Amino acid sequence: MQTLTPVTLRSRPSLDEHELALVNARLETASPSEIVAWAHDRFGARLAMTASFADTTLIDIATSVAPDVEVIFLDTGFHFAETLNAVRRAMERYALNLTVLRPPADAADVWEHGSDACCAARKVDLLDQHLTGRVDAWLSGVRRADSPERADAAIVSIDRRGLVKVNPMANMTDDEYERYIAERDVIVNTLQYDGYASIGCWPCTEPSTDGRAGRWGGVKTECGLHL
Repeated sequence: MQTLTPVTLRSRPSLDEHELALVNARLETASPSEIVAWAHDRFGARLAMTASFADTTLIDIATSVAPDVEVIFLDTGFHFAETLNAVRRAMERYALNLTVLRPPADAADVWEHGSDACCAARKVDLLDQHLTGRVDAWLSGVRRADSPERADAAIVSIDRRGLVKVNPMANMTDDEYERYIAERDVIVNTLQYDGYASIGCWPCTEPSTDGRAGRWGGVKTECGLHL
């Protein structure tokens, strides 16, 4: 079985604890666009973002500030057709600087190895390899309103790789989020109209209007990317 080369973690984060606290205090009341602008000003071309294509809210926000920001999509091999269609529509609208990461053909899968191993091989390991050494910071779409597990999400933190993780939408309420989507005519994965509040891979996603409750049969609510 093919194995990925272990990543080399940063020996020292680019923000120390004191600066991290100051930045979070300053950005707590900032808009998502202002948060992206801070990250882009600070990290420039060493900034990237991830996108699941449940919708393009963060893409819309980030590309309005930094049109050429790298957008990373983890193509696990198990995405719904509707998700891949959302990728296509986003490319047409935003002319994205898109990087698609795919696992090796023999990567662990959910049926033979279980969901934890599948998520690790088809998401976490791919992102580890791509981000480490290439960027200093990355944007994610995590919101505190997503789930109880995300309720304390910081706007800016240091991830387990030693990279700066920025959640520009962390403090957006559901009402603010839905209003932004409506006002900006954001691309929405059509599965949301079929009762999927959270959209991942088809073997592990069921319809649910209760946040991330439809993921992994209720066994877990995170794949490991945000732990």
